[in-house]
Amino acid sequence: MPYASGVRLPGESASKLGHLAVIQSDWVRALVGEFEAAKAVEQDPSNTLWEIFSADGVTPLRNVWAVDGSFVSIQSEHNPPREVAFVKTALLTVDRMRLEAIDKNHPHPLLLQDVLTGSAVFHATVFPLKNVRTALGTNYDAVRHIVRDSMKIDEGGAFYETLKWIAYRKWDKTSKSTSPGFQCPHCHKDIVQGLPHDADEGTCQNCAKTVFLTDMIGFHLDMDEESAPDSVASAYMLIMETLMLFTAIRVLWGHTDKSLVTETLFIKDGPLTLRSQYSKLVPNIRGFLQHAKDASRPVHVIGQEKSGAFFDHLASIVRFAQPHGRGQPPSFAVLSHEFVRREVHRSPDLANPYGKRTNWGEKVYLKVDPGTYMVLNVPTGDYLDDVSMPGKDQLIGLQRIIATLPSLVSHKFEGALFPVELANGIASMSSYPSASILQRFINAQTP
Repeated sequence: MPYASGVRLPGESASKLGHLAVIQSDWVRALVGEFEAAKAVEQDPSNTLWEIFSADGVTPLRNVWAVDGSFVSIQSEHNPPREVAFVKTALLTVDRMRLEAIDKNHPHPLLLQDVLTGSAVFHATVFPLKNVRTALGTNYDAVRHIVRDSMKIDEGGAFYETLKWIAYRKWDKTSKSTSPGFQCPHCHKDIVQGLPHDADEGTCQNCAKTVFLTDMIGFHLDMDEESAPDSVASAYMLIMETLMLFTAIRVLWGHTDKSLVTETLFIKDGPLTLRSQYSKLVPNIRGFLQHAKDASRPVHVIGQEKSGAFFDHLASIVRFAQPHGRGQPPSFAVLSHEFVRREVHRSPDLANPYGKRTNWGEKVYLKVDPGTYMVLNVPTGDYLDDVSMPGKDQLIGLQRIIATLPSLVSHKFEGALFPVELANGIASMSSYPSASILQRFINAQTP
């Protein structure tokens, strides 16, 4: 690697001649020749199993809920700089019938305003990241208490109740299960049995100090006493997106109209994934979705990936799939675990099955029209520990989901869905409020 340019001296130029000797290899010459004169590919090299969607007898879902979030780190102009992170998430509900009346290419702002009126709720909080210390305790303790208080205070504690609903499997009226096990934030030893059923806090059996239910999520594992990385803010955003979406699911699940939750599409921006220590919530989320499936009250949830390995792979092969003209039916491809390993990740056999610990949704490619395609995540309920799985029949409500999505497509952005686009407009802190406003606020509060 060459040296980068600095304030006083120029950067080092990369060598233009050092690689020429390797061209003596027959294999390298053949590779260069093939690369320069590669023939146009006329069929999908990954052999993706596309299937034409038929809407015959499939009823679209009427209601839509969407969630999105954003976070931004702000540094003060003082030396040393103080750093905090603002996090904002938004939950939006729209009537699909009203969305269909809006022009997808040139949406009228008054019609959008009418759709959004009284239909959105947002959650916001702030975390200290660096060189910030309150009179109440360390940066470490501040983040722990802010996480707990933010969830318990906002919307009358609705999001916190959803955390308890998931952690204690409270959709099952007979359940007395404890929370998932977690590491104590004080002594860092495992609390294997978790907290007692429905408890807000408990005592670590190793150090006898108080732990919160929100400690179970595991934010403290990303911090030290005096500082925290941006990953704490991004992880909180992902957790809150999940909790806000499941708050809508929880409320509709308990509604007197038992069909209401099944007639609704729930959309999360990004994959249906919780990684690292946060994945301990995944088994319970899968457990609820399987419970709903078994009770013949399927919950229709999707995640939409706008970037990453799957989006890049789809972009490279989507031209081979139908439809090639307007008015033709959409097509979709359900990706098996083996296909993901071989064609997308291009990795050898993995010691742990793909997504077993972290994913609560499986990957689906969807092409709606010649210029609109997207990567979706759709749950199966319980994890299917088979490299040939899932198939389309294992994905919860796939047919009704695909029947619904064409009416939600926005042509303002590539592969955009109107509900996600609207939720992003509420949650985005690049414009509402702007990052510069936040920075001025921080500077004003810094003595």
